[in-house]
Amino acid sequence: MKQFNPKDFSQPQRQSIKGIAIMYVDTLQEIIRNLIIPIAVIFYRMEGSKIYWLIIVGLLLLLFIGVIAYLKYIHFTFFLDEEKQEFVIQKGVITKNKITIQLDKIQQVNINQSIIQKLVGVFSVDIDTAGSNKKEASIRAVDNDLALLLKSRLLSTVEKHQTDIVNSEETEKPFLNIRLSTLCKVGITSNYGRSIALILGFIGSLYGSFQEVTQSIEVDEEQVTGIVNQGINYFSFSFFLLLILVVVLLFNLVRTIIKYYGYQMTFQKGAIAIQHGLFAKKNTLLKPQKVQLAIVSQNFFQRKLRLFDVHLKQAAATDEVEEEGKKSSEIEIPGCQPDEKDIVLRQLGLSNEPVLKTFLPNYRYLIKAILLGIILPVIITLLVALYIYSPLQAYLPWLGLYVAFVIIIVYFRFKNYRLLVNSDLIMIKRNAWDVQYQLLEAYKIQGITTQQYFWHQSADLVHLTFHTAAGDVGFHFANYSALKPWINYWLYLAERSKQNWM
Repeated sequence: MKQFNPKDFSQPQRQSIKGIAIMYVDTLQEIIRNLIIPIAVIFYRMEGSKIYWLIIVGLLLLLFIGVIAYLKYIHFTFFLDEEKQEFVIQKGVITKNKITIQLDKIQQVNINQSIIQKLVGVFSVDIDTAGSNKKEASIRAVDNDLALLLKSRLLSTVEKHQTDIVNSEETEKPFLNIRLSTLCKVGITSNYGRSIALILGFIGSLYGSFQEVTQSIEVDEEQVTGIVNQGINYFSFSFFLLLILVVVLLFNLVRTIIKYYGYQMTFQKGAIAIQHGLFAKKNTLLKPQKVQLAIVSQNFFQRKLRLFDVHLKQAAATDEVEEEGKKSSEIEIPGCQPDEKDIVLRQLGLSNEPVLKTFLPNYRYLIKAILLGIILPVIITLLVALYIYSPLQAYLPWLGLYVAFVIIIVYFRFKNYRLLVNSDLIMIKRNAWDVQYQLLEAYKIQGITTQQYFWHQSADLVHLTFHTAAGDVGFHFANYSALKPWINYWLYLAERSKQNWM
C-alpha cells in the first residue's frame, strides 16, 4: 500500500494509523451497550473466589477486540476513480463490501469529530447522497488536512482529469457567526417539545434497565415502589411542575450550547461551509442549489428577542420508505438575527420579491379543527368517565381548562394559516406557537396533487400538496378557482426549468 499523497486520490488509501484506536473504541462501545445488563447480573451473582475468571475473560475479550480493530483497519481502503467519476470504499474482515458513489450524486460531505476522535486527533468524513436518508459512507479516522482536501474534491463541480486541488483553507470571512449569548437565548426559548421527549426517553430507558436489574437480583419491587411513592408525596404538584420546567430549560440550554457552539457559515467556492460543535465538531459543505425547502420559524419569546430558527431540507429519499413519503436531510441554523436570516436566504438564492397573492383557508378548516380537537375528545372522555371508568369523573373539571387551551391554539392556527406566492417562490405560513414559513422555489416542485372531496365541490375547495425532493408540503381548504392559474404556472415552471438542482 502506497503512502498517502494529498495530490493523488487515484490509488487505494488507508485511514490514519490512529484509526485502529477509533475502531477499537467503537467495537467496545457496541459490546458494552448490548451486554451491560448480563455482565452486571453475572458480576453480582458470581462468588468472590471466581471473580478472577471474569477478569481473565474480560482481558481476552479486550485482546480479541484489538485484533478485530486491526483487521478492520487493514481491510478499509478508499480511492477516487477519475475515469468513472466515482468514489469507492472497500471494507470488511470476513464479508467484503464495496461501496461505489457517483460524484454527481453526492449531496453533502460532513467533517465531524467526536470526543474520542478529538482525543486521538482524527476526524471522520461522512458522505450523504440524494438517494438515502442516512449517511451513504463514512471514513472514521483521517487527519484534518486530508479531510478538508477529500471534502473539497468530492464536492468539486469542475470536471477535469487531474488531482490538483485548490487549497481548501482559502475561505472568505464568515457571513454568519452565532455568538454564545445568542445560543443561550435560543436554548431557553425553543425546542421545548424536543427536550421533553429526550428527557422522557432517557428516563424510560433508565427505568427499563432498572427493572431488568431488580428482577435479575430479586429486589423486592413493592418495597422499591413504596419508597418512590413516599418520595413523590414530599413534593407538591406545583413544585413538581416548577422542577420539570427548570430541568427542561437547563437541559435545552446545555444541549444547544454543546451542539451549536462556534456556529459559523462561510461562502466558499460556490458552496456554504458550516461548522459548529463544542466537543463533537461538525463541518458541513452545503450546495445552495441542493436545498429543496427552507423553513423559517419564530415563537413568541423569539419574536421579542428578534431571533429566528432556520431549517434547510435537502433531498434524501430512500427505497425502504418510498411508500410513506420522502425523507430529507436537514440542517438547522439556530438564532439568526433578522439581517442574518435575510443573508442566509439570499445566499440560498431564495427570491426576495414582494408577495403577489395571499390565499386564506376556508372557514371549514376551523370547523374541522374544533371537531377533532375539542368536540370528539370531550365526548369520548365523558362516555369513558360515565359508563366505563368512573374514577375518571374526578378529573372532569379539567375538561374546561383543556377546552379553553385548545380554543386558543385553534384560533391562532387558523389566524396564521396562509399561502403566499410570487413569481418564483411559494410560502406557507402555519402553526400557533412556533409560527413558521415554509419557503419553496417553484421550479423545484416535482409534482402537485389536488384533492377535492365531493362535499367540497359545491364550495369550490381543494387540498393542495406540493411534492418535492425533500418531502411533501401542503395547503388545505383553499379556493380552487383562484389557485388553478397558479397551479398551471408552477407546473409550467417545473417542466420548463433547465436549472440543475439535483
